[in-house]
Amino acid sequence: MKYAACFALFAACAVVNAEPAGSYNRREWMSKYVRPASIPYPDDNRYTQEREDLGRTLFFDPRLSNTGSMSCASCHNPGFSYGDGLPRAIGEGQKVLGRRTPTILNLAWAELLFWDGRAASLEEQALGPIAAAGEMNLSLDRMVKTVAGIPGYRPLFEKAYPGEPMNEKTVARAIATFERTVISGTAPFDRWIAGDESSISEAAKRGFDLFNTKAACAKCHTGWNFTDHGFHDIGVPGDNRGRGVHLPKLEAMQYAFKTPTLRNARERAPFLHDGSEATLNDVIDFYDKGGRVKRPSLSPDVAELRLTMQDKQDLMEFLRTLSSTDKPMAVPVMPR
Repeated sequence: MKYAACFALFAACAVVNAEPAGSYNRREWMSKYVRPASIPYPDDNRYTQEREDLGRTLFFDPRLSNTGSMSCASCHNPGFSYGDGLPRAIGEGQKVLGRRTPTILNLAWAELLFWDGRAASLEEQALGPIAAAGEMNLSLDRMVKTVAGIPGYRPLFEKAYPGEPMNEKTVARAIATFERTVISGTAPFDRWIAGDESSISEAAKRGFDLFNTKAACAKCHTGWNFTDHGFHDIGVPGDNRGRGVHLPKLEAMQYAFKTPTLRNARERAPFLHDGSEATLNDVIDFYDKGGRVKRPSLSPDVAELRLTMQDKQDLMEFLRTLSSTDKPMAVPVMPR
């Protein structure tokens, strides 16, 4: 793992009111979490307001499902930090699915999508739940016919993708454009690393030090979005192989799931890919124990931490600073 050699030096570091001793430098670590200045867009799907507007409309439209009762927003609800607040997702016919709904926050920077990384881009990801039999269950052919049969969509597509047909590709590109705009806002943590020392508590600052040292969270939850976009077996019981289904010969990927962002995490309970941890305090306890099951594929970065009660409280104080108060998402008027 990146920085693994450095973290070996940090393992025994005791966190007190002052910065940890040794080679750790708080200011240096703070510089690793600065928010990016702009949103990245692919060359073949550059941003325009018209594309965002079309994508938002498609995202909220339940007619993109077999029964006309589910939209992308049914599971990725803005009120639940673009999750659904459930341990595991609910598909067509109220069927309980195998994994928790992941947030779409800050996916503009993601490299592989879904818990198991099976989609290489947001454009590819956007169509997956629509066509999936257990989810929205609408074939892509029928989806295109449905959208093309709604007169109100025609001018929206013409403005967003002039001269291009109304098809799977333009639907996917529009939804992906909207999803790239779903960005968590400035949080108290961001104000702190920008120089406002009063924006977070001393306990949260100690928690930040722990996050990068003794608790070893930063081995995977790195960068401004607090994810390495990688896949790790963290010791969750069960037979769901995650990334291992797609990379069956790579032992490290068996039972491995994508590292989620920690931005706005406290609004997104329950946690882990199967929703098995009800609170962030439970997640801290889970990692403190080094996971719940030992397998050959278990990440070498998951081990017993021996955190104190004060350590855990400070970590929670830090995690709370990652939540932002974001502008409410307006639901668009559906085309007729």
